Amino acid sequence: MKKIFFLKIMALLLFAQVVNGQEDFRKAAPKPGPAPKIELGKAEQFTLKNGLKVILVENHKLPRVSFQVFVDVPPMLEGEMVGYRDLAGQLLSKGTTTRSKSQIDQAIDFMGASLTSNANGVTGSCLTKHKGKLLDVMTDVLLNPTFPAEEFEKAKKQTLSGLAQAKDDPNQIAENVSAVLRNGKLHPYGEVASEKSIDKISVDNCRDYYQQYFKPNISYLIVTGDITVKEVKTIAPNYFDKWAKAEVAKSPFDLPKKPAATQVDFVHKTGAVQSVINVTYPVELKPGTDDVIKVSVMNTLLGGYFGSRLNENLREGKAYTYGARSVLNTDPVVGYFNAYASVRNEVTDSSVVEFLHELNKLRDEVVAEEELSMVKNVMTGSFARSLESPETVARFALNTARYNLPSDYYATYLQKLSQVGAADIKMMAGKYLTPANAHILVVGNKEDVAEKLARFSSENKVDYWDVYGNPIEQAGLAIPGGVTAGSVLADYLTAIGGKNLNDIKSVNIQMTTNLQGMEMATELNHMAPNKLEMLNSMMGNVLMESVFDGEKGVNIQMGQKRMMEGAALSDMNIDGHLFPERFYEKLGVKVELKGMELIDGKKAYQIAIEYPSGSKKTHYFDVETSLKVKEIEDKEGTTVTNDISDYKEVNGIKFPHTVTITGLAPMPLTMTTKSVTVNGEMDTSLFIIE
Repeated sequence: MKKIFFLKIMALLLFAQVVNGQEDFRKAAPKPGPAPKIELGKAEQFTLKNGLKVILVENHKLPRVSFQVFVDVPPMLEGEMVGYRDLAGQLLSKGTTTRSKSQIDQAIDFMGASLTSNANGVTGSCLTKHKGKLLDVMTDVLLNPTFPAEEFEKAKKQTLSGLAQAKDDPNQIAENVSAVLRNGKLHPYGEVASEKSIDKISVDNCRDYYQQYFKPNISYLIVTGDITVKEVKTIAPNYFDKWAKAEVAKSPFDLPKKPAATQVDFVHKTGAVQSVINVTYPVELKPGTDDVIKVSVMNTLLGGYFGSRLNENLREGKAYTYGARSVLNTDPVVGYFNAYASVRNEVTDSSVVEFLHELNKLRDEVVAEEELSMVKNVMTGSFARSLESPETVARFALNTARYNLPSDYYATYLQKLSQVGAADIKMMAGKYLTPANAHILVVGNKEDVAEKLARFSSENKVDYWDVYGNPIEQAGLAIPGGVTAGSVLADYLTAIGGKNLNDIKSVNIQMTTNLQGMEMATELNHMAPNKLEMLNSMMGNVLMESVFDGEKGVNIQMGQKRMMEGAALSDMNIDGHLFPERFYEKLGVKVELKGMELIDGKKAYQIAIEYPSGSKKTHYFDVETSLKVKEIEDKEGTTVTNDISDYKEVNGIKFPHTVTITGLAPMPLTMTTKSVTVNGEMDTSLFIIE
C-alpha cells in the first residue's frame, strides 16, 4: 500500500510539473524557427538583337499564357500638357494601320482574350492555343498605332470627366497635392493633370511621346504561363525583332528635398464633414539597397497592416477614423513616406497629435520583441501567399533586371526578414521617419479645422493650396468693404437679367447628358410664381417625373408615386421659383457671406444659404461677372456639387448652358442645354397633381 501511495504522489508531482511547464509556455510567444527556404520558379532570361530583354516564367497548371511589354520610360516632364503620356497609352490599342478599334476588339473577344495598353506598354493574355493570334494583334498595336482623331477626342472627354470627379474627391485631392508638395512642379513626380492641361493636348503630342520613348532597348517582354523556353526563343524574335531600337534621351532632375521644418498645408473643401490627413515627405531610398527590408518591417509595424500602431491608436483606441495607414515607397529616382487617414472634423487636430506621437515613439523607443515577431510573421505570410501567383515571380524577375538586384535577392528575402531586430527598427525610424521635416497636409473644411492646425507648423501658420497644388494667398481673398450677402445676390440678379426677370411667366428648358453611353433627356417647365415640372427620360421612356403645383408635390418613379412632405416639400416651395434668389427674404431664407474662394483660378464670393426647413447650401458667385459658378449641397449624407458655366442670353435673360453634377452618380454628369423658351405657350395640366 505504501508503495502504491508513493507512486501516486510521484505521478501527481510529475503532472504538476508538466502543467506548470505548459503554463510557462503559454506566457511567452514561441521562439521563431529558422526562415523557410524559398523556392522561386525559375525565370529564364535572354536579350534580342534589338535590345529587348525577354523574361519567361513557366507555369503549366492552366492552359493560359500572358505577354507584357513593359517600356521603362525614364522620368520626363510634360509641362503645360500634363496628361498626354497617359492619353497616348490609352490610344495605343484604339487603332492601327491595319485594324480599327472595333476590329481589334472583335479579334480579342473572339479568342476570349484580353488586351490593354497604357503609357508603359501593352499587356495581353489568352488560352495557350491562341497565343499566335494574340501576338499578331498585340504587336500590331505596339508597332503600328495610328492614334485615331475620333478615339483621341473620346479619350480626352473621359479624362476630363474623371478630373471633374477627382477635384471633388478629398482623397484624390490629397494625393495630387501631396505629390506637388513633396516633389515640386518642376519634377516629373510633381506634375498633376488638370482640365487646362488636358485641353492643350493634341493628338500629335501623343504620337511624339510614342515615337520618342517606345523603343525595344529600354523595354522588357515578360511571358508567363503555359509555354516553354524553346517556344519563346522562337516566338520573340519572330514578332519583336522588327521593332527598331534607338537612343532614348534622359533628363536629369534635382532630388526633391524635405521641408526644412514642419509645414502645415491646407486645401479647403466646402461642406466637408471629414478631414483627409497626410503626413508626407520625399525619401531617398532606392530598391534593393540594404535598408529596404528593414524599412519595410518598420513601416508595416507603424501603419502597414490592420494591427499596426497607427490603426490601433486612431481607429481602435480613439475611434477617430475607420482606418489609418502609412506607406514608405522606394524608387530609383526618389521615394516617399506618407501616413494618412480620414477623420471627423472635430478631431482633426487631435489626430495630427497622434500621428506625430506614433512617429516619434518609434524613433525614441525600442520595439518589444513580441510585437516585432508578430509583424515579421504577418510579412512572412503575405510574402508566401504572393508566391502562389506566377505573375509575382515574373514581377520579381523584372525588378531584378530593372534595378540590378542580386540574383538571389528574393530567394533570400525571408532569411533577411528574420534577421531584422529591434535595434534595426529604431535605427530605420531615426533615419527615415522625420516628423520635424514633414508636410502635414489636410483637405477639409477651412472654417472648422484650419486655425487649429497652425500650432503644428514651425512658423505657426497654415499654407493654403488649390486642388492642383497651386498656392493661394489668403490676403488676396479678403472681402472688400461694403460687400454683403445681399449685395452679392443683388449683383447676380442684375447680371442675369435685372428687371427682365420680373416679366417671366413661363420657361421651358431642354437638356441632355450622357449616362453610361446613353443619352438622357431632362425637361424643366416653370410657371410663375412657383410651379415646376421636371421630366427625365431615356430612349423615349420616362425614368422619373417631379411635379410641384405651388402647394403640394409628388415624385413619380417606375410608376410609383410618392408625395413630397416635410423638408422636401418646404424646400420645393422655394426651389420651384425660377431664380429663387429674388424671393429669399420673403420666403425666410437666411444668407451669410462666408468669404471668398478661388473657383477654377477665379475669385468667387461664398454665400451660405439656410432654408426655413434647416436645409443648407453653399453658392459661389464670380467676383468679376457676378454670375453663379458653383452650388454645393449635402443630400442625405452625400455632397452634390453643380459646376455652372456657359451663360447665354435668351430674351434678355442669361441662362447657364452647361452644368456638371458631381456626387449624384458614380461619374460626373454634364448637363448641356439644348434649348430655352421664355414665355412660350405652356400646358397648365403639366402641374396638376391627382
